[in-house]
Amino acid sequence: MKTAPDGTLETGAPIVIDGNTLTLEDLHAVAVEGSGVALRDESLRLMAGSRELKVDLVAEGHAIYGVTTGFGDSVIRQIAPVKSAELQHNLIRYHMNGTGPSTPPDVVRATLLIRANCLAKGNSGVRPEVVARLVDQLNLGILPRLPQRGSLGASGDLVPLCHLAASLLAEGDVTYDGRLRPAGEVLAEVGLAPLTLEAKEGLALINGTSFSSAFAALACLGATRLARIAELSTAMASEALLGNRGHFAEFIHLAKPHPGQVTSAREVARLLTDSKLALDHSQVIELTGGLGGEEYAELKRSIQDRYSVRCAPHVVGVLRDTLDWARRWVEIEINSSNDNPLFDVAAREVHSGGNFYGGHVAQAMDSLKVAVANIADLLDRQLELVVDEKFNNGLTPNLIPRHAPTDWRAGLHHGFKGMQIACSSITAEALKTSTPASVFSRSSEAHNQDKVSMSAIAARDAFQVVSMAEEVAAIHLLALCQALDLRGTAQASSRTRAAHALIRERVPFVEDDRAMESDIHAVVELIRSGALISVTSPAAPAANGHGGE
Repeated sequence: MKTAPDGTLETGAPIVIDGNTLTLEDLHAVAVEGSGVALRDESLRLMAGSRELKVDLVAEGHAIYGVTTGFGDSVIRQIAPVKSAELQHNLIRYHMNGTGPSTPPDVVRATLLIRANCLAKGNSGVRPEVVARLVDQLNLGILPRLPQRGSLGASGDLVPLCHLAASLLAEGDVTYDGRLRPAGEVLAEVGLAPLTLEAKEGLALINGTSFSSAFAALACLGATRLARIAELSTAMASEALLGNRGHFAEFIHLAKPHPGQVTSAREVARLLTDSKLALDHSQVIELTGGLGGEEYAELKRSIQDRYSVRCAPHVVGVLRDTLDWARRWVEIEINSSNDNPLFDVAAREVHSGGNFYGGHVAQAMDSLKVAVANIADLLDRQLELVVDEKFNNGLTPNLIPRHAPTDWRAGLHHGFKGMQIACSSITAEALKTSTPASVFSRSSEAHNQDKVSMSAIAARDAFQVVSMAEEVAAIHLLALCQALDLRGTAQASSRTRAAHALIRERVPFVEDDRAMESDIHAVVELIRSGALISVTSPAAPAANGHGGE
């Protein structure tokens, strides 16, 4: 739950889930902000109905995949109904072999929420109390430890989700009150008895795409913020480089009307509206000096900026348009029945299929991470122009403060040289990590799972690329603030001054060489919290202070 400034729990309305209406914004409220969760009454009725059908079919002696048969290629082996509950517990235990780092807490919360929401749709044959337990653990902050490696994204995210399911049985480890502890110990402490699963319930908990979708949902949200941050960075870079804001004129972009490109150009133009550093095309022309009656002249000011500034809307626009469909696909996924088999109460039938296949998540994340990695590369290229005295139009080398040759400090400092090196390294890693995962399908499980989606790897990669792009953006924004200080912030636009002021509240001007790791962390937090977007939004009051030289 959300914590108020006085340390008490806030009692705002919880996010109500029903398997159909969960949005990415709802997910952010729960996974990142800590909102509570509740189940819609209609979902309780639907879950009870599909569970009743399951019980009837089992009693009639039907061979039902994973309920009265073995799993995977063991489907040919049927068991008596009396064995069905123990089968579910064994299913969870033999998949508890995940490796790699533990999943971040916000992703774990998202996973719990998505799995509860998918089962709340009411097609999976589980008791309402199973889903209620997922909700209880989420609301109480009991987070199972989920190793990140082991999922093929078909038959769902079996390995990580079995670690989630095990916590309901009081097995495995959970994080509670900031400490990793045995699940049984924590459940006993909060008064929750271990669940005893019945037929199908173990399979319903682990046979789905909720782990992949959690990474994917949070990657989409992060990438949505990054698009706005890239536009802010482009506006500030245009100012730092004494650029031509005519490059963002609507006429140009409506002539090639990709929606994301048009929106991106419009946003950069808005951010630069009253800038005295990045000028309109007509103003730039006036400053060139022209021919002056001669047949040849070198212009005093370039009328065209380099691609990383001039073509920024074309790069950010790709991300915006990718997000348009990627977000839609992910929202469909987190509101789907993605386990197997499914129970059709109206027809009194059970259906075996493959809704656990994470193909849409994998394709969306493979595309998203490429678009985000391109944003990192774009910002890294802008940074190179800003710090390099050969290209930065009169700024100091590596943005060092200006010192007279007689000043002792002259020649001793290197400013943002190391920051540009780090930024280039992070960008290279983001580009490497953007390799598609969905094309690396493997045949496994005795060739039963012979074509798999790799959605978990694709989504984890996308989440990681977004994180690295945030670090790139943070370094670039720090350099841009330094550049605007050197130019004179009073000449910057009101919107970029607002961003500069917010960053300067947390990070001082770099007067002498010093460690800047904490500076990067501070600006990454401003990016992730949405604070930088808020202060530069159309609704925010325009900055009216003066600063700089």
